Amino acid sequence: MIQRILPRKAAGRPSARARRASRILLAVTAMGALLSLDLPEAGAATPLGVTEEAPADAEGGRVGALFAGGVDGGHFCTASVVRSLGHDVIATAAHCLDHPDTTVFAPGYRDGETPYGLWRLTRVWVAPGWTEGRDPDADIAFATVAPAAAGESRAVEDVVGGFPVAAAQPADVTVTVLGYPSVQDTPLRCSNATSLFSPAQRRIDCPDLSGGTSGSPWLAGGALAGVLGGYQGGGDVPEVSYSAVMGDTAMALYCEAAGVARP
Repeated sequence: MIQRILPRKAAGRPSARARRASRILLAVTAMGALLSLDLPEAGAATPLGVTEEAPADAEGGRVGALFAGGVDGGHFCTASVVRSLGHDVIATAAHCLDHPDTTVFAPGYRDGETPYGLWRLTRVWVAPGWTEGRDPDADIAFATVAPAAAGESRAVEDVVGGFPVAAAQPADVTVTVLGYPSVQDTPLRCSNATSLFSPAQRRIDCPDLSGGTSGSPWLAGGALAGVLGGYQGGGDVPEVSYSAVMGDTAMALYCEAAGVARP
């Protein structure tokens, strides 16, 4: 059974190599700074607030659908690969990980094809606020994954790359949401300015982000600034979506899952 991991204090002092890697990784998270050398190139400009089919590019390859057991089981949520020391971490909504033992991740999934394979979940990190009371402000989760196919030894980030994680975003930051509605087999993409619905919840107006897009990454300048979820499970109408703010608790989960020291 997959173990659900809660935030904990760091155990011992990390090695010099780990500290150096932590400083590099955390440099791209603090205050939303994006000092990345391999972020995907931006696609063609699309008007804000317009939802369209996402292109099959490097950015889309880091985003995938979550399935129950396999691609024949139907996809029910979305997840994305984020940077980690083990190159094996995905981010999604906590409410998407109620059954991690049977959940698989298909990055770049499109029209029934899994160009980067299937990946099974190995460990899950969720906040106590979610496990104890399903607090919508804690509806962000991280998980490690391993290849589902026998003989595959690469880590998922080595295959598709990973998004840096950015905290401390301004209230009106513009983000791009990439996700898979459960009624179709191609991902959708929408960019728009956000607003704070509450101190712990961010809102975006984008049409057609219906069921299945829960867990979709909210990308600010190419870095993960949230996931679709939170208030009303991410919103009860397709035109308005929410994300819990990437605050201290979410960053603690990320650092624990990614194997880096907390700033």
